[in-house]
Amino acid sequence: MEQLAILVDASIGDTQKSLQAFMPELVICVTILGMLLVRLFRVLDVIPGFLLAGIGVAVALFYAEPWVYLSAETLPARRELFSGMLVLDSFTVFIRTVLLVFALLFIVFTRLSKFPESSDSVDFYTLILGSTLGMCLMASSNHLLMVFMAIEMASVPSYALAGSLRYSRKSSEAALKYSIFGAGTAGVMLYGISLIAGVTNSVHLPTIANQLSTMELGHSELVVLGLGGLMLMVGLAFKLSAVPFHFWCPDVFEGASAEIGAFLSVASKAAALALLVRVALGIGAVAPDHSVAEVSQQQISSGLFSVADTLESPSPSDHSTVSQMDQVRSFAGLLITFLAIVTCTFGNLAAYGQTNIKRLLAYSTIAHAGYMMMAVPAALAVAGDGGNPEAGQFAIAALGLYIATYVIMNLAAFAVVAFFRNSFGSEEISDYAGLVKRSPIVVILFSLTLFSLVGLPPLAGFLGKFAIFASLAQSFRATGQSHLMVLLIAGGINTAISLFYYLRVVKVMTFDPEPDSSPAKPMNLVSNLGAIYLFVLAVPIVTLMVYLNPLNEWTQAAAKQLF
Repeated sequence: MEQLAILVDASIGDTQKSLQAFMPELVICVTILGMLLVRLFRVLDVIPGFLLAGIGVAVALFYAEPWVYLSAETLPARRELFSGMLVLDSFTVFIRTVLLVFALLFIVFTRLSKFPESSDSVDFYTLILGSTLGMCLMASSNHLLMVFMAIEMASVPSYALAGSLRYSRKSSEAALKYSIFGAGTAGVMLYGISLIAGVTNSVHLPTIANQLSTMELGHSELVVLGLGGLMLMVGLAFKLSAVPFHFWCPDVFEGASAEIGAFLSVASKAAALALLVRVALGIGAVAPDHSVAEVSQQQISSGLFSVADTLESPSPSDHSTVSQMDQVRSFAGLLITFLAIVTCTFGNLAAYGQTNIKRLLAYSTIAHAGYMMMAVPAALAVAGDGGNPEAGQFAIAALGLYIATYVIMNLAAFAVVAFFRNSFGSEEISDYAGLVKRSPIVVILFSLTLFSLVGLPPLAGFLGKFAIFASLAQSFRATGQSHLMVLLIAGGINTAISLFYYLRVVKVMTFDPEPDSSPAKPMNLVSNLGAIYLFVLAVPIVTLMVYLNPLNEWTQAAAKQLF
């Protein structure tokens, strides 16, 4: 009874402390409940759904306290929440802030594009916030079961959003295909988690890392562990739309509205990349000392999870365990390297033949997922005992910079597509011919966005890609691992390839004459508020190189507590 009382007291105390750090997610939960009540009581229908959602996200952003984590010199201590299920560190706060800022911008975007209809707005924003909540949990997951739950929480609302166009057959087909693929990958991923748990006796990421560093695994156990890792990667690759788990992406983007395409291409990718970093560095590197101490105090005392009796890091002289961890890191690094190269190459090549702008942007999204994945092998190569923490932090900071710029670029691109759709009812690239004569300012802003997606200097996209490539070069110099140089070369070649299909869209808008059969286009293609919104998004795309230092310091601080 005494032990039970200690267990209950420890659990209550841990929960109380965790709830304080969990306030942004709690605010989103309360907002979702409030919006459901609005739907229940018709008297409250006068309250616009976008207003409720916007207020909830703004309050959640306030409680996220991103200003506390802006400098690497003044970071609060890393904390595990809810008995190790989640972790609060600078990386969590960075990704959570990016997601919440994007959610605010997205809500404004949907208001300007007049989607959805007012009668559906509460349901629509409830699904958006539910998916955003899951994505925030993906960024802070520290436990494989929470990884699974967070992915499903982010995915299930997305299935409904993909089919939100009521009378569109393409939208219904897209939602069905998306949900079938999602269900299949979820089952595979869950089985992979069970295999990893069976080998390591744990599903807590720092504990798994320490188990792998102290256990002596036989050949059969290593095979099972590798198979579990492959199956776990299936779920992550699905969220990233990485090849060969990308099939849902073009059809969903074409069938769903441009607004849903923007949400899936930006928020989903940012959260999935954060989760990939969590899992890869969580399993592929020995946990930091503070994680080990926290696990020993909470998990072992509570008995809530299966944790090893001894969680000390291996000494550098223990060649067998270090070699085993090297095998785990090498396997993960090579797997992600292969997926990154295939993903960005396929995405860029497949984009060439597209005639629908949303399908083109879908393949562009696939390619950018490949670029961003390149930072993870660069970080893994220098992780662990005897590694280079500074190079690892630089790689993750580069990924953070890429994510921050990608959010703005892709949102701006899809916003233009939505505004043009509202003006003349078409999303075919050929119908964009001659638009520069009717709306030169918007065409210029769209062209700058596309050039930034290529990675041309001095635009924001160049900074993100250059940082990723520089991190690959730095990790290669530190380790000499050849696959990093292969990644660097593949990234450069793919950047050159991508230039041509983005230029094709610019060429159609600026040089091609309007065909006689094209839809009738009004003189004002975008409303004044829409033009202001696009201009606000274009400002950081154009000026980020001049004002890079604050964002650079923030991304460096975000990576600090991962190594």
